[in-house]
Amino acid sequence: MFVKKIAILFSSNGSNLEALLKKVHNKIFNGVKIECVLLICNKKDAFGIQRAKKFGLETKIIEHTKFNSREEFDAQLVKEIKAKDVDLVVLAGFMRILTNTFTSQIKAINLHPSILPLFKGSNAIKDSFFSDMQVGGVSVHYVSDELDGGKIIKQRTFERNKNMTLQDWEDEIHKIEHEILPLCVIEILTIDKIYIKDENV
Repeated sequence: MFVKKIAILFSSNGSNLEALLKKVHNKIFNGVKIECVLLICNKKDAFGIQRAKKFGLETKIIEHTKFNSREEFDAQLVKEIKAKDVDLVVLAGFMRILTNTFTSQIKAINLHPSILPLFKGSNAIKDSFFSDMQVGGVSVHYVSDELDGGKIIKQRTFERNKNMTLQDWEDEIHKIEHEILPLCVIEILTIDKIYIKDENV
């Protein structure tokens, strides 16, 4: 049996962190056991830290405010990740723009609450809801130097209901996020060829 190690980076509530850990941590898929060996959060009061404790996992706090530059912060992330010999880094609500210091050395994927390349940035849920788009969606993509601009791995969409509120829209996005991110992690770590699929786009 092969063992593949992941690190998860997050910044706040951690609902995607918890969903991912439930579905993949210490689970076996196609003869591959996936272990989360590192959790990093850049905010010491993030609720996700408590979620992680349900799985017996401690979170390493690395506050970006303690560093003089983005590059210096990213270099510390790289150091921690490389020390654990991680196969894949997963950004699950990690609200930082990463520099080349990180992206040139680390294989990472990011979860984004829109149908990329539409609605990049931190306000994607509101921006997509208040647009004239009749579908919303979620993307998982590789992390690159460009904000929300790396190669797309998987996307999934849903149709707008005319009675949808912003909260309904957000709830639908989170439901999809909790499904699509674990799928991508499993696929990347258990098959040789990256599986790219656009659903309903």
